[in-house]
Amino acid sequence: MPFNLFLASSSPRRLELLSQIGVPIEQVLVDVDESTVVGESPEHYVQRLALAKANAGWAHLEQQGRASKPVLGADTTVVFEEHILGKPRDRDDGLRMLSLLSGKTHRVLSSVAIVQGESAQTRLSCTEVSFRSLSNTEMERYWASGEPCDKAGAYGIQGFGGALVTHLNGSYTGVVGLPLAETIELLAEFGVEIWQS
Repeated sequence: MPFNLFLASSSPRRLELLSQIGVPIEQVLVDVDESTVVGESPEHYVQRLALAKANAGWAHLEQQGRASKPVLGADTTVVFEEHILGKPRDRDDGLRMLSLLSGKTHRVLSSVAIVQGESAQTRLSCTEVSFRSLSNTEMERYWASGEPCDKAGAYGIQGFGGALVTHLNGSYTGVVGLPLAETIELLAEFGVEIWQS
């Protein structure tokens, strides 16, 4: 089936979510600096990164003479008490994040952006996620599973990390990495149909 959307991401989770809504894509790999800017709000940060990824994908395709179809970029981050929790640096950092989230409620911000030529649009999803209280042994065993290593906030809700969650208010797919309701809105603006046969 011919694709009609580029995905500026190597995330298997985003690829799977787009396949769930029947959108054939081609992935394009981009490298974007994910450092925060001093004084930047978490909302601005996640939207800036999603747009930067989409723009980087478009620029890469332009260099190849292949920039014709929309490019989607996305970013998801975990926010606890207005502090951005990115991917853990190491075991100690991962356990620190899990300890912060244990027994508390945090926010997951997920932004999606689409770029095509001079046109660029973004959407933002915010979801509240509550964790049950975790023992040190549970946190250590979860870290040892390998799942938290490359996840914002050191957990993946679609995997073993789903067992940590007691309540979710908002978009489940946003927590996974791509808020589908907002994504579908953007796709429609760029003429990309879902559930293509």
